Amino acid sequence: MYSDRFSEITPEILKLSKLCKENNQQDPELYTKYEVKRGLRDLNGKGVLTGLTNISEICSSEMVDGVSVPCDGKLYYRGVDVEDLVAGFMKDKRFGFEETAYLLLFGRLPSHDELQSFYNILAQYRSSLPTSFVRDIIMKAPSQDMMNTLARSVLTLYSYDDRADDTSISNVLRQCLQLISLFPLLSVYGYQAYSHYHDGNSLFIHSPLPELSTAENILRLLRADSSYTELEARLLDLALVIHAEHGGGNNSSFTTHVVTSSGTDTYSAIASALGSLKGPRHGGANIKVVQMFDDIKHHIDDWADEDQVRNYLEKLLNKEAFDHAGLIYGMGHAVYSL
Repeated sequence: MYSDRFSEITPEILKLSKLCKENNQQDPELYTKYEVKRGLRDLNGKGVLTGLTNISEICSSEMVDGVSVPCDGKLYYRGVDVEDLVAGFMKDKRFGFEETAYLLLFGRLPSHDELQSFYNILAQYRSSLPTSFVRDIIMKAPSQDMMNTLARSVLTLYSYDDRADDTSISNVLRQCLQLISLFPLLSVYGYQAYSHYHDGNSLFIHSPLPELSTAENILRLLRADSSYTELEARLLDLALVIHAEHGGGNNSSFTTHVVTSSGTDTYSAIASALGSLKGPRHGGANIKVVQMFDDIKHHIDDWADEDQVRNYLEKLLNKEAFDHAGLIYGMGHAVYSL
């Protein structure tokens, strides 16, 4: 079949691959000699500062007797402690993601009327998905990876935007608010298409409701009967708040800075960030964690045997097991902090 030939790695490609490896290696000592950073970590594996931002801040250490030592960590959005932010909307029993998005975008917390207006804008945009977009774009050739599904959907939205290349602040803001509103739909609909075409499950597509929060709409779209508990919605809302931003220096945020510096359009920039997020050393680490645990369970007979577990973890670090990357996925995230 054509698809088999399309994906085939031929002997010629294998030969050229060997040539790539032979002639595209850098002497590791050069990184030290010229003080070049290896991506988003320095030579010691510590996260590096990749830019300046007043949007969020992470405090990962504190000075004790003149020495920098690790601390429990603090996260601030526009100078507001996230713990205080969460305590505020949890106390009033309101959903916090929209309020957090407003804070991150506009630099201050909204008044009651401003927040309600922001809710209405997001609700309006949430119903703006082009006619037949789900059928013609999401349902056709669904990807096995959600990041690819999202990137393709975002890039396709470019074709529906009459002002796609307008990079004025007002137009980019309009595009970003639309994407914030549509991402729950693109994500869930993409998952439903995958679940149906790849796993053989029933296909159902629900429409969002304007009176529901982002978290509530995600659960409504995801469940076959659109049911969810208040606790589920509030836990998901809290997760959305915590994941909204963390320092401005993570891989996908850094990708956005790099790509937008060329003056490209919003859709291309966000699709690029999604490509970065997919990587197993960034957001895709979630999938790698599951695969890694499956591999560990396959090779360890007794979970209570600490020696067995320790030995296998050492094999992971020594590139002798799983994907031979030398990584224990889900641990060791670089901290992007001063």
